[in-house]
Amino acid sequence: MSTADEGRQWPDEASVDNARTTLLQLLARAGVPSGDARELIGLVEAGALALAYEELSGSGREAPGDKGEEYATGWLDGAGDALEELGAVAERTLQRVVGPDGQQGPAGERPRAGRMEVERARVALTPLYLSFTAVSELDPEVTEEVLAAVLATMTVRQRAGYAGRLTRFAAAHRPRLERMFAAFGPGSAITVHGRYSLLHSATSLAVLERLATVPGELREEWDAAELPPAWLDGLTTAWNAPA
Repeated sequence: MSTADEGRQWPDEASVDNARTTLLQLLARAGVPSGDARELIGLVEAGALALAYEELSGSGREAPGDKGEEYATGWLDGAGDALEELGAVAERTLQRVVGPDGQQGPAGERPRAGRMEVERARVALTPLYLSFTAVSELDPEVTEEVLAAVLATMTVRQRAGYAGRLTRFAAAHRPRLERMFAAFGPGSAITVHGRYSLLHSATSLAVLERLATVPGELREEWDAAELPPAWLDGLTTAWNAPA
């Protein structure tokens, strides 16, 4: 049988399940708990569907060939219905991982950030931070505590898209961030110790994004985590310093 006879050579359900199981087993050997591994795989699957939806939504769809207005109208209606179903599949896939949009714990509390959520935030922050400054000789030894406080201001659904939020924040405020790190961060005349210590950590970008978005909630979580108040005050001062 030729390739043309078999149609598109896409992985079938059994092949996709095999790849997923293989990845889970490899991650397990590396010490990643199965729950964390399934969460990562689920986010990748949901993200692939969502990106396909966005790509198709942004393209100018036209009916193939020149078969008249009635045909074109029917084709576009059908394509639109198929696109909306793709979006629904992406939503259902994401819900299986993080739950419905805005889901919170008892009494409206946001669940504490899990290990994998903290790690995803760390991975997103590092290259962004290094695009503004160099690795510091001092990195405060409270990275996980700072990120847990930051993530506590978001729903689980918001945390799933946190890397994109950080990327947009860094792009929107690049000149201001560049001035701030030059004046107060690694390589500046400011001592690495004291109230500006957090600028020597990639977590400073995460804290700044939350300060610009939900300052009240951040301060509540900061105090609840018993993190140094001077760090947050120093970062606020550096952020608001005149150009």
